[in-house]
Amino acid sequence: MNADLSNGQVLAFIGDSVMTLWVREYLVDQGMTNAKDLQVASNTYVSAKAQAKVMIALLADDFLDEKEIEIYHLGRNYKGHSKAKNVDIKTYKIASGFEALWGYWHLKNNPQRLCELWDKTRTIVEEDLC
Repeated sequence: MNADLSNGQVLAFIGDSVMTLWVREYLVDQGMTNAKDLQVASNTYVSAKAQAKVMIALLADDFLDEKEIEIYHLGRNYKGHSKAKNVDIKTYKIASGFEALWGYWHLKNNPQRLCELWDKTRTIVEEDLC
């Protein structure tokens, strides 16, 4: 699968799965074992609201390079048939762009950039938990 030839919806679809796996592995590594607790904690990171918040922070911090901003726009602007659940359409689209970044770096097989993205994501999300 070629990341550079994938559309925004495909990148976001893959990225959603990749990010979810990273979050779940992180939570289990933290010692969580109860499935219900894991699901609730996971939603703290993978909800559209949390993803949009992280994406806005990444843009404000100039964390992304030009190619990553292009990928974000590709995911954000894709005209798919998916509907937002429990959030407004703007938040949903920003979150989709964020997921597209995860999908892009996964398909490009760049674990270093995924780690950097995860570290920033975790830091931003966990600021709200304190």
